[in-house]
Order: sequence, then structure tokens, then C-alpha cells
Amino acid sequence: MSDATGGCTQPPTTVTEAEVEALVRGICFKTGPPLLLGVEVEWLVHELRDPRLPVSPERLEAAYAALRTVPLRSALTIEPGGQLELSSPPAASLMECVGTVSADLDAVRAVLRRAGLVLTGLGHDPWRTPRRFLREPRYDAMEASLDRAGPAGRFMMCASASVQVCVDAGHEEPGPLGHVRRWWLAHRLGPVLVAAFANSPLAGGRPTGWLSTRQLRWTQIGAGRAGGPVLDAVPRGAWARHVLDSTVMCVRDDGGPWQVPQELTFREWTRSGTPRPPTREDLDYHCTTLFPPVRPRGHLELRMIDAQPGDDGWIVPLAVTAALFDDPEAAETAYRAVKPLAERTRGMPAPHNPLWRDAARVGLADPELREVAVCCFAAALRALPRIGAGTRVVDAVEAFRDRYVARGRCPADDLLDGTRAPAGTGTDRRDALPHGKDTPS
Repeated sequence: MSDATGGCTQPPTTVTEAEVEALVRGICFKTGPPLLLGVEVEWLVHELRDPRLPVSPERLEAAYAALRTVPLRSALTIEPGGQLELSSPPAASLMECVGTVSADLDAVRAVLRRAGLVLTGLGHDPWRTPRRFLREPRYDAMEASLDRAGPAGRFMMCASASVQVCVDAGHEEPGPLGHVRRWWLAHRLGPVLVAAFANSPLAGGRPTGWLSTRQLRWTQIGAGRAGGPVLDAVPRGAWARHVLDSTVMCVRDDGGPWQVPQELTFREWTRSGTPRPPTREDLDYHCTTLFPPVRPRGHLELRMIDAQPGDDGWIVPLAVTAALFDDPEAAETAYRAVKPLAERTRGMPAPHNPLWRDAARVGLADPELREVAVCCFAAALRALPRIGAGTRVVDAVEAFRDRYVARGRCPADDLLDGTRAPAGTGTDRRDALPHGKDTPS
């Protein structure tokens, strides 16, 4: 379930507007029984002796060259800023997925440790400014395109990391495991996952006023590039329209720099054929340049969760999400729990609406999000044994629930504990931080 960048290997074939709509409808929601699960875990790579110190590009390249010789079952990719990502193969069970990625991470950590480096689970680098490690036409064009909306794109490219959970689209027919219900659930459960797993409250060494600064960056990039479609009863149609009406990030060119057009939607590209007619491969690539919080790629890719602390912190959001999507009883409980949250979106697409912004800013300090999270974690814990979760996984979810969710906290609160006002000042950290700001300090 790793992110493809090259698309299809067939000879280039020009596509029309009607063909694009048909292709998107056909490939993005592949329905059937929910059988497979996947996870993509991104990590910041820091100095083992002091994570605040910069890591030279030469040291990163040497370490990654060594990693490429290590046999892994997961796909190893490097992000533009040097972050490391492992993308699991589709797994037939939660425990298969956990076992595969855990073994691969052990192997990766051993190589990095010998190089004096370490994987760090944070949603946003708390110390360093964005610096690009990869110099490729793709990322040159991406940077130029995202720069038009401000600096947030560079932070996203080079200073962020996440846990992305991939679940099957679901059955064609209605019900708790139907694809329409799962699409809707993913968007309403998304802010609950943002709030519970927020783990990026710092930038430039200071609190930003947001518990998930990573989610803030996505919001700042803009609704066209990093937003989802308006939810309606026909997910295929909504997503097809979104793909066609989103601007083209770049026009690929094997012979030189990639062009970065100004406000050219894919729909307009199919109609004008300028600067050249778009192909099926261009469509495949265009879909990878859209970054909604829920991306349909045959399966559903949930992209809103910050990277988690600790060697095994990523297992908790994976397990909770798998339980709430693939156990029918838990899916129904979660659906009923998150349904009242819809009013707070004001009908606006995710994540550019008040519900998602509140989740990223204050997390489970929001009473309604906390109540829903408590209900969803309880449902997940009841469901985990039914979907075959082992004791290690159940214990990890239970410990997270007790440490954070039950107390209205998230991992970001641990990072911020040191920024509380001195005892006796009468100022609480949540009152002192500028939660009303729209941009980080």
C-alpha cells in the first residue's frame, strides 16, 4: 500500500475528460469484503547523541545506502527532507501487519544506530527549519507549486511525519462495512484521531499554539491541494469531480525541468490539451499530488495521524483504526458516536472546517471530542480480540487510553508539560498558549 509515483507501466495513452471520470470512479473505490490492512510509518531521522543537531546530507545518504542493502518486506522510501518511510505490504490481519513492520523497523534501527542516527516519532520537527534532502525534478516542481501558498508546503515536505493507516474501501452494498459508510466514517472519525494522537506542538523550539502543528500545515497548504471533497451520498462521483477540478501540480518532462502551470485544473487540461495532451500516466501521477486527509486509492488511506512517540507508538493508531473499521459492531458504535460531530463541520470539506481545526488546536481538551474518543477507544478495545489482536497490542491500546484519552490528553501534552507556567503564577498552559492563532510562532 505504498504511494506510487510513476503510475501505470503501459505506453502513454491520451485521456479525455469522460475517460478520466470513468477511470477515477473505477480505480479509487475497489469494493469487496474488508480483508486487507496496511500502514505507512514515517519518521524524522535525528542525531542519536542530540536530536537538535543537524544531520549532514552526506551522512544521511551513507546511512540510506546501507539500508538499501537490507532485505525488508516493507517498501522503504525517503521523503524530500530526508524523513524515512516504511510502507507495509497488504496484510491479511492486524497481527501480520504489526509483525512485518516491527521486524523491518528493528532492522532499520540497527543500521541507523551504527551510523549514530535514530528514528524519532514526532509529527513535526520541533527544532529545525525545512531543508530539502532530495533534489529531483519531481520535488523541485512540488516545492515551486506549494510555495505559491506560502511556507507551509516546505514544512510538510521536509519537516513532517505521520502514521497512515490503509483499510479496504468496503462492501458495495449498504451497512456498517459498506463503502459509503466507511468513506463517511473516515471523515468524521478523522478529527477524533487527530485529537487523540496529536504529537506536534512545537516549531522552532517553541509552542505553536496547536497540538498538531502538522495538521495545521496541511490546512495552510489550501483546500485544493490538501483538502477533501464535499461529502455526499456518492463518494465515487464526489472524488472524480475533486480530481478533475483540482489544479495540476506539474507537467512531467523526461527531458528537462517539469513545468509548473498556474491554476490549470486537470479538467481544463483534458479540454485544452496544453502544454501537451494529458495521458493515463499523468492522471495516475496527478492523483498522488492530492493530499486530502482521506485519500481513496482502491483502498482508503487515512493520512491525518501524527507520527507517534516510542519505538512501538505507531501500533496504537493502527490497531484502533483497524478495529473501528473492520469489526462490524465497533464500526456501528463508532458511526453512532461520531455522527453528532457532523454539525460542527458546517458542511465544509475536511480538514478546512471548524471541527478539524478544533481537533488540531486543542485536541481532547475539547469536551465533545474527548467524549467521542473515550467511546471509540472502548469500542476498539472490545473489538480487538475479535479481530485477532494479541496481548501486546491490546495492552498498548489500553495503556494509551488510560494515559491520554481518559484524561483528556494526547502525546503533545507530554511535550508541552515543560512549557507550563511556573508554580504559583496562576496561569495554566492551555490559557497561556495562543490557541486562537492561525499560524505558528
